[in-house]
Amino acid sequence: MLKRGNLFLVANRLGDVSPAGARDLGFFFTDTRHLSSWRMALQGGPALCLNTQVSTDYVSQIDFTITGLHEGDLLGQEPLNYVHLRRAQIIDDVLVDRLVLTNYQGRPIEQWVELEWAADFADVFEIRGAQRAQRGRYRLPEVSDRLVRLRYDGLDRRSYLTEIRLHLEEAATPRTRLDRLDGRSARIAFRLAPGESGEASLEVRAAVDEQPAARSVKAYPVRVRESADAYAAWADRSTRFTSSHDAFDQALSQAVADLKALAVCHAGQSVISAGIPWYTCPFGRDALITGFEALLVNPEVARDSLTFLARLQGTRDDPERDEEPGKIPHEMRFGEMAAAGEIPHTPYYGSVDATPLFLVLLSEYVEWTDDRALLRELFPAAQRAMGWIEQYGDRDGDGFVEYCGRGRRSLLHQGWKDSHDGVLFASGQPARPPIALVEVQGYALDARRRMARLCRMLGHHERAAQLLEDARALKRRLAPGFWIERAGRFAMALDAEKRPVDARGSNPGHLLFSRAVGEEHAMKIAEALLSPDSFSGWGIRTLAKGQPAYNPLSYHNGAVWPHDNAMAAMGMACYGMTHAAGRVQSGLWAAAQHFRHLRLPELFCGLDRQAGQFPVHYPVACSPQAWASGAPFLLLRACLGLFPEAPRQTLHIASPALPDWLDHLTLHRLRIGPARATLTFTRNSTGTFVVVDKVEGGPLKVRIELLPSGGPGHGQHPHPFRKG
Repeated sequence: MLKRGNLFLVANRLGDVSPAGARDLGFFFTDTRHLSSWRMALQGGPALCLNTQVSTDYVSQIDFTITGLHEGDLLGQEPLNYVHLRRAQIIDDVLVDRLVLTNYQGRPIEQWVELEWAADFADVFEIRGAQRAQRGRYRLPEVSDRLVRLRYDGLDRRSYLTEIRLHLEEAATPRTRLDRLDGRSARIAFRLAPGESGEASLEVRAAVDEQPAARSVKAYPVRVRESADAYAAWADRSTRFTSSHDAFDQALSQAVADLKALAVCHAGQSVISAGIPWYTCPFGRDALITGFEALLVNPEVARDSLTFLARLQGTRDDPERDEEPGKIPHEMRFGEMAAAGEIPHTPYYGSVDATPLFLVLLSEYVEWTDDRALLRELFPAAQRAMGWIEQYGDRDGDGFVEYCGRGRRSLLHQGWKDSHDGVLFASGQPARPPIALVEVQGYALDARRRMARLCRMLGHHERAAQLLEDARALKRRLAPGFWIERAGRFAMALDAEKRPVDARGSNPGHLLFSRAVGEEHAMKIAEALLSPDSFSGWGIRTLAKGQPAYNPLSYHNGAVWPHDNAMAAMGMACYGMTHAAGRVQSGLWAAAQHFRHLRLPELFCGLDRQAGQFPVHYPVACSPQAWASGAPFLLLRACLGLFPEAPRQTLHIASPALPDWLDHLTLHRLRIGPARATLTFTRNSTGTFVVVDKVEGGPLKVRIELLPSGGPGHGQHPHPFRKG
């Protein structure tokens, strides 16, 4: 997986896009596949792949050898590895595929390498299975000196271009030459004396509606150095972590890099995309939750998410796109199908939770940064978002926020569990919209409290008082409306007939995140989430086992989602249950160690963790995926009990609890307002302790509170400074 900006490559372990047209492979520019095939072949047959690696800053290195077996030496001496081929790939403004062949045989050799390609210019929705009545027109390839152009005229009246350019060594006695070039392939010949190396590279550019910018001729090492510098600059602006567990440090470094890599740019504005390969575009809910998770690391993710989504905030009533004034968009697409009107994602607004989460993130961003300028800039958007909650969110006047798609192509379910069967009764019967999700009521309650705080900061005291009263009124209605007395738990939702949707799911964990329930209910929610039916050992399942609809291999009915777990864990910390949060973190960390690059995927299967067994992959999970990449940081924040108040130049640390596999952890240059604090947490037999090593850049008060422990994770006491 390689990505930079709006370009990304998904290849097999050889660096090829092969087999041609494979559903999850290709070279993409935004939502269009510009290479559906890219395959290397060598004279004498396939080389032996020795190694495949991708660096933290998204540069690949794949090493091959040509052995004596290529000469037909099957029964003689041990095969000799006499030619080394290093294939390296990187994306900056183009995809570069660099081939370096080295001759370790004691005589001159001639060897050719061939690259074959194809471009289907398929829309990502088409690749995922959408049926189209017709397609645009493919043009014949244009071939000139070391250059091939592939073109497609879309039904959206835009012209799509893939340009392939070859670079060979320029020398008095060249070791490489171009033997053949046509619209589908190129053959490069290497002539190497003993010990000599020859190099060739191919650049692939993607463009829509215009020729690519003037070609920038850069040596491959320059591209690698510039990429490394860009990632180093991002890491320097981010919190750095060192601990007693080297692999954990590596995982956090990878997650920091992934947050940078997932950024895309549209209309000159950066925003994090949801995930590779299916969701490399802006999603409202995903960007907002990821922004919240990433505040511990770098508030730029939150800032960019807020400013980008405010620009796309709904302005009119459009049922086909589920747009309403003040509503924050769900998904924005840029491919042929969106531009041609075949899908409504220009943008599409079918998300019931993005709008309250916009207010939650804006408030939390201010708590971390004290960025009054951005608050003033976005306050009109915040007022419109609150207006949507009050005017449009409550469709029937019962005080709860509901959803019901209004367009022909609307999503059936519009919370984060948005699959067709994401909201079910315990019997397995599907719930029918309009639906009021329990977690959305928590978001709406929290949004009112947080908006009241922002109003007070800007002098709108009367409005703040009204919002606080509205929040209290919603909290008084929440438990009577959703608590199922006979079962002793909160319903997942209320359906169209206001019946409690009684399946045991992870949704109530988000009530903790929103601090929307009293202490007694909070304890019961935490106990249920950590029970054997809900907690697999790797993480909290979306649906508890033992119910007819439970399926640990499904998308939303038994799988484990890291972001869902992180939000529940942060909620536990809000009620003082940092040890309970540590159980969640420990399960997910145990799982992460079995995934490539120590990277948590979008989701994984919810099968029980047993001794000697491994977590089970979900077949089409995105990785990297934004809110999964942000989850380790929110989990860490929950265990450490970190609650910033940058406007008051204060950081609260309450009941920190390092897990038993982590003896010490240092957060270097954690950003709270203008201050940068370096904090070291150390665990011993009596608890976890904190030392403030350094504060620079501005004043900061660090308030450390060690609270009594108890409850399911030791510590049910809510923090005395907990807002709301």
